[in-house]
Amino acid sequence: MSKLVDPEEIRETRLADALSERYLSYALSTIMSRSLPDVRDGLKPVHRRLLYAMRQLKLDPSSGYKKCARVVGDVMGKYHPHGDQSIYDAMVRLAQEFAQRYPLVDGQGNFGNIDGDNAAAMRYTEARLTEVANLLLSGIDEDAVDFRDTYDGEESEPTVLPAAFPNLLANGAAGIAVGMATNIPPHNVGELCDAMLHIVKTAKHTTESITNSRVTFEKLVEFVQGPDFPTGGVLVESRENVIEAYRAGRGGFRLRARWELEKLGQGLFQIVITDIPYQIQKSRLIEKTAELLLAKKLPMLADIRDESAEDVRIVLEPKSRNVEPEMLMEHLFRETELETRISLNLNVLNKNNVPGVMNLREALIAFLEYREDVLVRRSHHRLGKIEHRLEVLGGLLIAYLNLDEVIRIIREEDDAKKVMMKTFDLTDVQVEAILNMRLRQLRKLEEMEIRKEDKALKAERGELKELLATETMRWRVVEDELKELKQTFGPKSDLGRRRTDISEPPSIVIVPIEAMIEKEPVTIVYSEKGWIRAAKGHLEDISTLKFKEGDQLKFWLHAETTDKLIIFGTNGRFYTVGVDKLPGGRGHGEPIRLMVDIPNGHDVVKMMKHEGGRRFLIASDAGRGFIVPEDEVVAQTKNGKQILNVGSSDEATAISVVPDNADHVAVIGANRKVLIFPIDELPKMTRGKGVILQRYKDGDLSDVQAFNLKEGLSWQTGSGMRSETDLKAWLGKRASAGLIKPKGFPSNNRFS
Repeated sequence: MSKLVDPEEIRETRLADALSERYLSYALSTIMSRSLPDVRDGLKPVHRRLLYAMRQLKLDPSSGYKKCARVVGDVMGKYHPHGDQSIYDAMVRLAQEFAQRYPLVDGQGNFGNIDGDNAAAMRYTEARLTEVANLLLSGIDEDAVDFRDTYDGEESEPTVLPAAFPNLLANGAAGIAVGMATNIPPHNVGELCDAMLHIVKTAKHTTESITNSRVTFEKLVEFVQGPDFPTGGVLVESRENVIEAYRAGRGGFRLRARWELEKLGQGLFQIVITDIPYQIQKSRLIEKTAELLLAKKLPMLADIRDESAEDVRIVLEPKSRNVEPEMLMEHLFRETELETRISLNLNVLNKNNVPGVMNLREALIAFLEYREDVLVRRSHHRLGKIEHRLEVLGGLLIAYLNLDEVIRIIREEDDAKKVMMKTFDLTDVQVEAILNMRLRQLRKLEEMEIRKEDKALKAERGELKELLATETMRWRVVEDELKELKQTFGPKSDLGRRRTDISEPPSIVIVPIEAMIEKEPVTIVYSEKGWIRAAKGHLEDISTLKFKEGDQLKFWLHAETTDKLIIFGTNGRFYTVGVDKLPGGRGHGEPIRLMVDIPNGHDVVKMMKHEGGRRFLIASDAGRGFIVPEDEVVAQTKNGKQILNVGSSDEATAISVVPDNADHVAVIGANRKVLIFPIDELPKMTRGKGVILQRYKDGDLSDVQAFNLKEGLSWQTGSGMRSETDLKAWLGKRASAGLIKPKGFPSNNRFS
């Protein structure tokens, strides 16, 4: 029995090393053969094979269409042994005008749309190459690029296309490899040509070469202003960020939808979206926006509808005529995909098939150098063709001059070829050309025509040799090619005009909370046991409200859903809750402790709407207090904000709004004594214990109130409000004991 493996071929290898080696091979294969584009033609292998196969099928822009299934079959069978669907998907993308800035495939049939609908099956669609694809393939038969065997060795394929078009930056690329990725947005060809022309021009006027060009990125960005997307939109990125992104080869750009205002009369208007961001599906965008609208997360928006036909037209209807369009759009840009961020990661394969991140200047220079290399190779190829033709013409001229003898040798000699070569000193090529001529061509063989062609070819040969010997001439030819490319795809053409506007970053628009929340009247109800709710509408009859068994009403007030609720706790802390966050009026509500962190053992002293600009007089049961601005008590967290410091055995017990004309303060204790003193004796603080308001022998402070002495002191009674203007008996110094309260004062020792 023969051995399957030669023992000499067996080598010991650590498992970890074997796995590492194989994983590395897989990673490199993925990087070079699938995911990363080549810096020269900007194509991945599947795209390159697609274009080459279509050329082999003679699907030029001037020819007719052929079924995509035919193309996919050729690509899969000859060049790309992968699934037909993946090949077709790549082909579809090359044909989509909303995906490719400069489409490489001219599709006929359903190739999908911006809504995200899939293309029709390949048996129904047809395709051919575009003029841009023709430029990428231009010169491929002139030894411009190297060829390699296909996977089965039966065919050959180009390793890279000649690429007379800067496809990498013009159309962009995206891909995920192993351990690396690439994402290159599309750019405007006219701008790319201007940038490359500037690089060549700068090199001509300096001693540096194209390769070592030090053209600044600030200068390049004057030409390449930023990406230019097929779907348009508005690029809102600062020039500094754009420059830095192109300098590093990594970065990002903010892209917004383009919108315009349509006035409807009577102060009404609607907003129309005409361009949506790149790679955003229109139907999905509208669907997500509608979901946010139903969830009441877009309070300024009333409706969204799609009125698109061939062009994009998404209509936004504001909630009311009072909504600011800019404010509405800023909110939508923040909450929806009407604004997106396009990343830049210029990770490509260089001419040596080594992956790496290039900056803008390096990518442009790599393309320029490749164009020179292609020019040199095509020139050598053309020079070889000319030399061959001149050799043939020399033989034909001798044949013309000795036509009778040539005919005789052909007719009479056994080995005419050998005799002719010896007689006229001809080469094998010349003799073969003479022998392969048809008799009817002899009449056209005229000396003047041969000499004319010979002269023209010799002149062309001289120009080519000079071109190959002179670098400046080669760059002049490259310049001419770029100028022609710019003329064809420049800003004056429909395909070449810039579609994405460049704009400065928008100024920060602060959207007030009132605009974010739908304004509705509510009645806030708080119970003795700490349950809170917000019943719809401004209720007048509170007696109809129901509570849990053993519970009853403690506070109630009218508010709007756009208001903030300020809560003062017995621990001296202030808490802030948005009214829109309160539970609805159905049921008994929720415990207040689910919304704010009021410690166990403490309760709410009072709650009121936040109005701003007011002053509060706050006090503890120890008889201490001070005046604090309302804006200083607004808390940002559930934990609240400590304002009145209280001892371990003390509690905050009173809060009163200080009227603008208030000049005195009234204090009442549990001992039923009232003290009135000037408000100037109270300090204005943002935090602390405060000063002594009223001194007690026994008992605590019950309530405080700031008022105007001339208007009198008012307090709540069962039937309404009562006022007292004769208050001389209770006037005194702060920290005094005071006198027994006036007749008719409530027994609960509270002003309200």
